[in-house]
Amino acid sequence: MADTTTKLPIRKEGSTPTRTDQAGWRPFEALRHEVDRLFDDFYRTDWMRPLRAAPAALPSVLSRTFDWSTPAVDIVEREKAFEITAELPGLDEKSIEVVLRNGNIAIKGEKQDEKEEKSGDYYLRERQFGAFERTFALPDGVEADKIEARFNKGVLTVTLPKTAEAQKPEQKITVKAA
Repeated sequence: MADTTTKLPIRKEGSTPTRTDQAGWRPFEALRHEVDRLFDDFYRTDWMRPLRAAPAALPSVLSRTFDWSTPAVDIVEREKAFEITAELPGLDEKSIEVVLRNGNIAIKGEKQDEKEEKSGDYYLRERQFGAFERTFALPDGVEADKIEARFNKGVLTVTLPKTAEAQKPEQKITVKAA
């Protein structure tokens, strides 16, 4: 067997580093700068540093069980009414308000909770405060004077009854071949 290796020309650009040039080469410093850059990018948002957030955001950040700015809401259209269901854990009916204004319905609520524990070697005092307001446009065909709101076990249900015109059964339209 004959040796069929082919030699390729090697193009050199610049000079190769000598032993004295390598004294300034620091691979771990470059790695450290890259890791620092990654952490800076990661911490650029304030979700990991809630106490550095804007003061307006503090109530929702400090409340770990309930996002006060936007409670979970479901809106369902039924045959005779629309239903808005809002999950409001930890609230009672006295701290919730449902308001109809300018063709909109607004759900407002506020929670103030204080807890205090004393023991022989510690003293714990926690306070939670928060408020929210969600506004929805009333759909066409709602009888505004018959709107009802019920609150049961942390769930608010607002019923928006439809007018007789809006309750008409749907009409099926036949599709004809062209």
